[in-house]
Amino acid sequence: MLLKIVQVGEPVLRGTARILTAEEIRSREIQKLIGDMRETMYKAPGVGLAAPQVGHSLQLAVIEDKPEYTKDADNGFLREQERQPVPFHAIINPKITLLEGAAVDFFEGCLSLSGYTAIVPRARKVRVDCLDAKGRPKVIEASGWYARILQHEIDHLGGTIYIDRMLSRSFMGVENYKEHWKEKRMSEVIALLEGK
Repeated sequence: MLLKIVQVGEPVLRGTARILTAEEIRSREIQKLIGDMRETMYKAPGVGLAAPQVGHSLQLAVIEDKPEYTKDADNGFLREQERQPVPFHAIINPKITLLEGAAVDFFEGCLSLSGYTAIVPRARKVRVDCLDAKGRPKVIEASGWYARILQHEIDHLGGTIYIDRMLSRSFMGVENYKEHWKEKRMSEVIALLEGK
């Protein structure tokens, strides 16, 4: 079942989501929610969706970066992003550790702030300790675009949205991004935004 994706301004997006017990995770209700979130993420389309984005204040997110999302993308751009397909999975009650100090800048969007994008500095590598969709402990070590997705979704579980972390001069509508910025390398974008 498709769920409604709430937009910025909804209080659920600004609270700290509730931890789930192993028993709750295995319940029919949460398993259905995971399936519905997956379907909603595909339809949007997006590469991640956190439970607060569909009105549930729970420490749960689903992630998948399908190969078809980048099939027409420039290989140089994908290398710069360090972007590779990521299979579907859920992360529950995640604890994140940033493994690399230097931040990497890229444009991000959000299904709860539709029609906009901005550059967001993120750690290049992360470690996430969490539970999987069956309530089993899982450790994820990720880098590049996958690490960015994890940081973005885990932020949602603590009430943070990418606009809280963005480079404010880079905030723009998606149409303007596509027309003026999409084909540029990040170093060029940053220089232009800083007036250099």
